[in-house]
Amino acid sequence: MPRRSQRPEPLIIPDLAITSAGAEGKAVARHEGMVVFVTGAVPGDVADVQVVKKKSNFIEAIATRIVSPSPDRVRPFCQHFGTCGGCKWQHLDYVKQTQYKQQQVVDNLQRLGGLELPTVSPILTSPSSTHYRNKLEFTFSNSRWFTRDEIGTLGDTPDRNALGFHIPRRFDRVLDIHTCHLQPEPSNSIRNFFREHARTHGLSFYDQREHVGFLRTLLIRTTTTGECMVLLSVGHEDVEARERLLSALVDRFPELTSVLWTVNPKKNDTIYDLDIHVFHGRDHLIEELPDGPGGRPLKFRIGPKTFFQTNPEQTIAMYRLTRDLADLTGEENVYDLYCGAGSITLYLAAKAKHVVGVELVPESVADARVNAELNGISNVSFNSGDMKTVMDAAFVQRNGRPDVVVTDPPRAGMDEPVVRHLLELAPKRIVYVSCNPATQARDLAILNHRYIIDHVQPVDMFPHTYHVENVVRLVKR
Repeated sequence: MPRRSQRPEPLIIPDLAITSAGAEGKAVARHEGMVVFVTGAVPGDVADVQVVKKKSNFIEAIATRIVSPSPDRVRPFCQHFGTCGGCKWQHLDYVKQTQYKQQQVVDNLQRLGGLELPTVSPILTSPSSTHYRNKLEFTFSNSRWFTRDEIGTLGDTPDRNALGFHIPRRFDRVLDIHTCHLQPEPSNSIRNFFREHARTHGLSFYDQREHVGFLRTLLIRTTTTGECMVLLSVGHEDVEARERLLSALVDRFPELTSVLWTVNPKKNDTIYDLDIHVFHGRDHLIEELPDGPGGRPLKFRIGPKTFFQTNPEQTIAMYRLTRDLADLTGEENVYDLYCGAGSITLYLAAKAKHVVGVELVPESVADARVNAELNGISNVSFNSGDMKTVMDAAFVQRNGRPDVVVTDPPRAGMDEPVVRHLLELAPKRIVYVSCNPATQARDLAILNHRYIIDHVQPVDMFPHTYHVENVVRLVKR
């Protein structure tokens, strides 16, 4: 009988000194002339690491033992750290997190963009490093991910249902979340209520592979004013079960502003093409941010499909910064590109002659117009269309050439035709707000032919993650 081949022993690199932070929350080291990306370590650690992938020019590894902890290492505050895919920098001191984020901005602009920079302003840190999000989405799944600690205590008939977050790179597996530190109450209480009600009444959790099951996703939105929205997505309609569940929710949480539901028969979880139904309360929330007309707060109508910045405290700081960098005197015609629901547009309006918002998504443009009316702001207008084609000669003739352009694109950055068109429009100043310094660097390299960068301001919107926002001002050469 032939001998079964044995799996090779894992390659361990002992006593590896971790020197810096890298992409996607990984730490960086060097071994025998090669870069090593290490999961589970922080700069300053000395660790034994197990190699999981080896390429010609880099190694990927996992820290298996911390031989000597970094002075910047801290105890993670979340019980799900290391399994959940979020908050990957919990074990790194927050001040150090922001320093590495600032360096990430500089590296992207200088190395990727080849750009000459002024002195970069110190990063704007988040006033709150936990419970800072106003929106979270959870998934119901009948394929629960069990941790190593849980496996030993499962018994013969483990509960395989979960309500929580997807495991990274495993679309069909969901980690059951007990306490999440990202969103304030009643977020945790609402999520745990849904789980217990479902278990008590035998409601089925969704199967991501077979696309069957009743309970599918749960969206919770909150505001700084204390309003709260719950949106339940189900895989199929069951009037009796749905009404019993949502009635029990309202009885348990009578303070809820909005309870919504939708049926999603598709194979993806997106809600943007679905009809949303009101079970209780309003179909929207009202958020308030300072600096509105006459010193009053700016009000924003937020529906289930509305894009709105998820860290409201930092949003205020970033919008004020954007307005300050626009350097408006009241005489300028301003374009606000990728304007979403018009939040930056309305911030700019108080100090501009006119602001023209441009956005791809028609529903967001509708929200923007409602928000302008809600705040009594009339010196704004909004246009829907593809940014690559909407700003043609007729558009410019109708709206006037811009003196200042503010742009806040998605992570992919601006399409090259949009960047080229900005060069043709030739505004005096451009303020570029970015959630991805790498694509921002690419776009700035094109604009660099006609503009110089005179201000760079990193902003930390997402503590304990490797993501960083960056605001850049460009002025004509």
